[in-house]
Amino acid sequence: MSDDSESQSPVEQAAAAAVKRNGRNSAVQNIKVDLTAVLGTADMKVSNLLKIGRGAVIELDRRVGDTVEVRCNGLPVGRGEVVVVEDHLAVSITEMYKSSNQAD
Repeated sequence: MSDDSESQSPVEQAAAAAVKRNGRNSAVQNIKVDLTAVLGTADMKVSNLLKIGRGAVIELDRRVGDTVEVRCNGLPVGRGEVVVVEDHLAVSITEMYKSSNQAD
């Protein structure tokens, strides 16, 4: 049996590991993952961070319409765009990586 984990996405790798541990495909359906959309980052001094209060605005390094990174359990798995669904922010997936090394 060859190890093709290099060609699998991080989500596929996690699913394969769970199946190997549990021995059932149905186990994969119940795995919870942490899905994150990285809206942006900001650099700031600790002194400024300590002054932040309610209502403060932190400017991020992204602009409206920029692509956001989608991560599963901390690993990049794709990209998307921020959209509004009713009164909630959401991410419309525009690309899913075939393997973890395509995020670079």
